[in-house]
Amino acid sequence: MARGIFAKIRTTLEMIKWEHSIFALPFALTAMLLAARGLPSLRTIGWILVAMVAARSAAMAFNRWADADLDAANPRTRLRAIPAGLLTRRFVLGFTLAAVAVFVAAAAELNRLSLELAPVALVVLLGYSYMKRVTRWAHLALGLALGLAPAGAWIAVRGSLDARILVLTAAVMLWVGGFDVLYACQDLDHDREAGLFSVPQSLGLRAAFLVARLMHLAMLALLVWFGFLFGFGAVGWSGVAAVALLLAYEHSIVSPRDLRRLNAAFFTMNGVISMVFFAFVAADVWVKR
Repeated sequence: MARGIFAKIRTTLEMIKWEHSIFALPFALTAMLLAARGLPSLRTIGWILVAMVAARSAAMAFNRWADADLDAANPRTRLRAIPAGLLTRRFVLGFTLAAVAVFVAAAAELNRLSLELAPVALVVLLGYSYMKRVTRWAHLALGLALGLAPAGAWIAVRGSLDARILVLTAAVMLWVGGFDVLYACQDLDHDREAGLFSVPQSLGLRAAFLVARLMHLAMLALLVWFGFLFGFGAVGWSGVAAVALLLAYEHSIVSPRDLRRLNAAFFTMNGVISMVFFAFVAADVWVKR
């Protein structure tokens, strides 16, 4: 019995691609360092990590639960755990509730404001799964879900919210929204048949690529503003420049006529972008100490 439960948990972790927590986590750690002007206590770091992983796990598992029927009808996703019969919807919902409980417990361990805002974060994180049923701009809802990470980390350290960190939240929202627009290009035909909304489904592939590029240009503009707000030095500005170069490369390897390298652009490059930005900002904070 225990072996069966562990097998289900392993399949669940594969289903939610927990390793992709790296997308938002470096931005949360960036905010954490800036809020603490260095490293906070190990206890705070630990609970931030627990909260981040639990929040993303809850959001992804709930998405798979909510989209099970849609995934079964989509050739690209019909082999996911629930439609393939590897996991039941009941088990995945139970995993979601467990992850929510861990997230709330971690928020409670951080500070009062983190706990008070946890329900708001959960509404955004879980509500995203239904947005593509009502609006083509669901990509920005996903972006906001990940963009809450730096704001949450700041609150975890300070116990209060500084409006400056919301610039990074907006930058992450546009960054994620942009690459999600590109990712949705794979499902254009299915979305039209299923009555789902997305930028590619509504505007077509060429327009979708333009929207993604505009989002990423706006993201870079926000990172520049963020750098001025926090007084980046040469190292920090180098990080912004590196992000710009990586985004340019990401857009160069896919086009409306060739989506073959979309997974490389989506999974590999975006993980690199977030890690590179964090590394440069962390070095900038260290140099200034």
